[in-house]
This record gives sequence, C-alpha cells and structure tokens, in this order.
Amino acid sequence: MNTPPPNTPLSPEAIARRIREWAAELGFDGVGITGFALDEDVEHLRKWLREGRHGTMEYMERHADLRADPARLQPEAIRCISVRMNYLTQPADAMQACLDDPERAYVSRYALGRDYHKLMRGRLKQLTRRLQAVAPTALSRPFVDSAPVLEKALGRDARLGWIGKHSLLLHRDAGSWFFLGEILTNLALPVDEAPPVKNLCGSCSACIDICPTQAITGPQQLDARRCIAYLTIEHKGAIPEPLRKPMGNRIFGCDDCQLVCPWNRYAQATREPDFAPRHGLDTARLVDLFRWSEAEFLSRTEGMPIRRAGYQGWRRNLAVALGNAPASAESQQVLDEARNDPSLLVREHVDWARAQLDQATD
Repeated sequence: MNTPPPNTPLSPEAIARRIREWAAELGFDGVGITGFALDEDVEHLRKWLREGRHGTMEYMERHADLRADPARLQPEAIRCISVRMNYLTQPADAMQACLDDPERAYVSRYALGRDYHKLMRGRLKQLTRRLQAVAPTALSRPFVDSAPVLEKALGRDARLGWIGKHSLLLHRDAGSWFFLGEILTNLALPVDEAPPVKNLCGSCSACIDICPTQAITGPQQLDARRCIAYLTIEHKGAIPEPLRKPMGNRIFGCDDCQLVCPWNRYAQATREPDFAPRHGLDTARLVDLFRWSEAEFLSRTEGMPIRRAGYQGWRRNLAVALGNAPASAESQQVLDEARNDPSLLVREHVDWARAQLDQATD
C-alpha cells in the first residue's frame, strides 16, 4: 500500500471518511453531508410565517432570509455536515405512566438533563478543530438550534431521515428522539449519493390525531400558536383559556406526537449520561415543583433547557397543570398560598386553577 508522504493534503473523499469516524468517536449517532437545495423548504417557511403560525416568535420572521441562504451565516459555505444525537433515556411506558398521572408533572424528555445546546456545540467544536487540522484553509462554523438554520431540511438532505407529518425528522432505525446539529463549511466535500430517505409515514395520522390541542393541522403543518411546546416555553403571556384544559399535566413541552409514532418503537437509547433526568423531574409531583422558590428554580435548573421558560413561566405552567389535576387539600393549599404571587400573570393562572378545583368539588 502506498502511504501518502507527511503533510500531503487529504482528498475531499478522505476528509469525508474522517468526519464520519470522528463524529462516531464524539458520540454522534448519525452524520451526513449535503449541499444547499432549500428552495421548497424556504417557501414552506415563508408561507407559514405569512399565515402567522409562528405566534409571538418574531425572531423567526426577522431571520427568514438567513434561513434561505446558509452562506450568509458562514461566508463561502457550500456544504453542511449534519449530525444527530439520541437523547432517549427511558422506555415509552415509563413516559406514558407519568403523562397518565395527573398529579405528576410531565416535562418533555429532551429537557430533563443537561442542556443539549452546550453539550452538542462543544462536540461540534471539537469536530471543527479536527477538520481544521487536516484542512487548514477550511472555514467552518457549528450550529445547534442557535441560529436560523433549516436543520430538519438539511438533515433530510444529508440522509438522516425524512420529515414526518408531525414536522420532526424521522429515521426508520432510530425514530425521532434525537437532536440535530450542523457544521457549515466551505470545503467541497462529496455529498451523500444514496437515494433520499423514503418518507414512510404512509397513511398513518396518529401524530395528528393525538395532538391535545390540534396544533398539527395537516401533514407537516404545525400551528405553533396552539402547540403546547410553544405555549409552555416560547410564549410569555397568558395561555389562552380554551387551550388550558387540553394541556393536562404538561408543564414544559409535549411529546405526545412522538410517543404515538409507530417508528419510535425502533428508537435507540442515548449513550450520553448527561441527558439522564435530574432532580427526579421525570416523576416529580406538581405540588412539590410549585413550592420551589425562585432561588431553588434557578439552582436546580442550572445548565438545563428548562431555564428557558423562566420562573414566572414555570409557575404559570404549573398552575394550569394543578387546575387540571384532581382537587386535593394539598393542591388547594399551594394555590391559595400563591394568590399573592408578585406576578400578575401567575396570579391570573392561579385564580383560574383554583376555580377549576372549586368546580370539581361542588
């Protein structure tokens, strides 16, 4: 075998092979390389924005042009290295048991452990440094849900799956319980030549049918204004009253569409210990979480995605869930104690929840 002399530049094909090896070493569960052919996806986004389905997420509208042209985020970029990392930590029946217990708080499973943004960005930075070492002229920049990137479309084009009817990326051997990340680069890497991943949703409408607030209005049609994930995390105002009862005990995000998806029977458990649930939040009682002071909230959610809701949003969400739970002396007491909460927003939802419990005991 002829060994290349030292300092001989690697071919793009050899670099692509190295990228796959490095990605596996760094804990990623899938990797693909694609160019930017996003016209249809950009039009889908712009139509969604024109219809106002983004709710109060004004940043989506402000950065629409950046999503249309990744090279504006990383000058000279012509390729995307797309990766996925599994985050599933428990079987579906354990998640469903929590969801079915109205006295317990349901937190979307992606948010139970360490903030994936920081973990994955750190790994992608390592991958970028390795890339720089073998290709010194490379201009590369990593992203993890932190900039206007059409990550699901890029992941689909990188052969990491297909976009399901619930608008999440699906892989036949891994389901949808995974995070996505990207590196935009100017290296002319060979793109994956395998056929596009076939959409295997077929006639199934389980995710559409199960959505508690009917936020999935059709295949790949999500109205964020009705989505529990949006309402409990991104939305900072009052939760519309008609949507409060359907929220049930979901206090941060919602996983119903993933739990019901047949392809998630093949979902793979994460290899990353940092995604394991913290502070018993996978089975915590609503009343116990509602008793957290702001200092406790900030301390216990440090380095976790839950911080995004803020303490006021956390209390608002918990109040709604308590209003949907069975009336008990304990739940009535914690709500009564919160009627003087300094936040008008929290007080409004506490009053609503207390009224729900009063009706249940009449």
